[in-house]
Amino acid sequence: MRSRSVAPPAPAPVSRLVLATVLAVVMLAVACALSVAVGSRSIPLGVVVDTLLHPGRDDEIGLIVLGNRVPRTVVGLLAGAALGVAGAVMQGITRNPLADPSILGVNAGAALAVVVGIAVFGISGTATYLPFAFAGAALAALLVYGIAAVARGGLTPVGLALSGAVTAAALSSVTTAVLVTNASLLDQLRFWQVGALAGKDLGTAGVVVAPVVVGLVIAVGLGRSLNTLALGDELAASLGQRVVLVRAVGAVVTVLLAGSAVAAAGPIAFVGLAVPHAVRRLSGPDHRWTILLSAVVAPALLLVADVIGRVVAYPGELQVGIVTALIGAPVFIALVRSRVVRGL
Repeated sequence: MRSRSVAPPAPAPVSRLVLATVLAVVMLAVACALSVAVGSRSIPLGVVVDTLLHPGRDDEIGLIVLGNRVPRTVVGLLAGAALGVAGAVMQGITRNPLADPSILGVNAGAALAVVVGIAVFGISGTATYLPFAFAGAALAALLVYGIAAVARGGLTPVGLALSGAVTAAALSSVTTAVLVTNASLLDQLRFWQVGALAGKDLGTAGVVVAPVVVGLVIAVGLGRSLNTLALGDELAASLGQRVVLVRAVGAVVTVLLAGSAVAAAGPIAFVGLAVPHAVRRLSGPDHRWTILLSAVVAPALLLVADVIGRVVAYPGELQVGIVTALIGAPVFIALVRSRVVRGL
């Protein structure tokens, strides 16, 4: 993408940042409360708190809260934070407001690699999914970037998004082809392939917590560099910024976070697109705050989407990936139609 020199964005007022932080934390707290209390059987919040304070109970309510809803809430927190921050970092390193792990095909690449690993190598469990998800995410990102780079017009925001959409569609088609030729594998992954928090345990969270935390910490440290990068490559370099290194580290962070989220919960779409844009309306363009707030708001959105999926199809449920797609698709259309696609 062509470099450009612009004035650095004005920071948001402190009072506005404090308000944004308070709202984000309240949203997350409410989302967590809903996640453990609402479902096919609603449980009063007081009973939920008592169950959490006395984890030894083995009755039906204890099984629902501790054995089902708490683990899926914890996995939702990790996957949501990973997807939200991955989207914020991708938008920063590409200066592309349409960047998102699902739109740019990173999630689809990770999902295909996991499915191939199961079908060909017989892997099982989140711990063995992780390396395949990381490899698939990295290869998909390189493929999308390569296609966009050689296309007429170069690495424009819309061109990169179109390259990602085509790649994601192709990889998803291959994933579906592998699944439909293996009935047992299709039955095993029919929910995971659209993105799901149902049926997760704390073991899943334990496997992905380390790469997610490492990715989040590095992403927060990249915030200042991404602010400089937003001024344009030439100006950033003249200010001492190592542009190639920043983009390389950002790409590694994206692979860590998106790969972890896919390994844990499947290829959930649009969280990394919608959340960074939403938090910028309150926090301003400072990437440090965008990343921090995305790590709080994204899991809140994911948990609320999961709760919505439980209640709208009672006594069954819609998987969370379907709900986030319904939420995120209009956001994507609005962004494509707006002037914001010119760049960040």
